[in-house]
This record gives sequence, C-alpha cells and structure tokens, in this order.
Amino acid sequence: MRPFHIAFPVHDLAAARAFYGDVMGCREGRSSDSWIDFDLYGHQIVAHLDPAGKAHDPIRNPVDGHDVPVPHFGVILDRADWDDLAARLKTAGTRFVIEPYVRFAGEVGEQATMFFLDPSGNALEFKSFASDDMIFAT
Repeated sequence: MRPFHIAFPVHDLAAARAFYGDVMGCREGRSSDSWIDFDLYGHQIVAHLDPAGKAHDPIRNPVDGHDVPVPHFGVILDRADWDDLAARLKTAGTRFVIEPYVRFAGEVGEQATMFFLDPSGNALEFKSFASDDMIFAT
C-alpha cells in the first residue's frame, strides 16, 4: 500500500509542531514559515498555517452510541501501536472526543478506536482491527 498525503489548516504552527511532533511522536520533514510536513506512521501529513483560522467544533454523526466528529482523519494501526498511542495521548493529558474503546464488539468490523482534536480543532481517529480482513467487511 502506498502512503497517503493530506494537507490541513492549523492556526498555530508552534502548537501543531508540539502536538504532532512531541505528543504524537511524528518525525518532522520539510517545513517553512507557513507549513510543516510530518511523518504519520509512514504517511505524509502537512499542517498549513491559516493564521485567521479558529478552532471549530466539527459536526457529529452517531456511530455505535457515540457522536463521531466529521470530518476526521487518522491511520489504522496494529494493536500494539494503537495501545502505545492511546497511552502516549493519555500521559500527555489529551482530551478525547471519544475515549479509547472497542467499537462493534462481537460484530463484523469490531475495532479499537479513539477520537481527539488537535490544537486547531482538526478531528483525528485512530483505530485497530484484530485482522485487516475486517477493515472492509460487511
């Protein structure tokens, strides 16, 4: 599978650098005064400065009894990496939109998931399936 690329707005590059670099553990790539590349588990994400931007509360859609923020992005991780990330975020005092838990327990598509916002209000979801065969199972 090839890496994906996503660019998203942030209102403060220093806050983005601290969150994605220090809290999330993403290696920093190229940067300028208006953007920063990060390596998110082998994928290229780019925080672009929007100085007029303000953190916003995304819309929410109900899924498995929780209000899922939309839009959001993230990565499907193996369970050890997911557990490590959840622990890192908890240690950093991250406020979760949806605390780490197992969604659709006992059903097709069972997955560990968690949702949180970056300092600019961008919603992120990280999930883990017991088997990659379950990612698109219906």
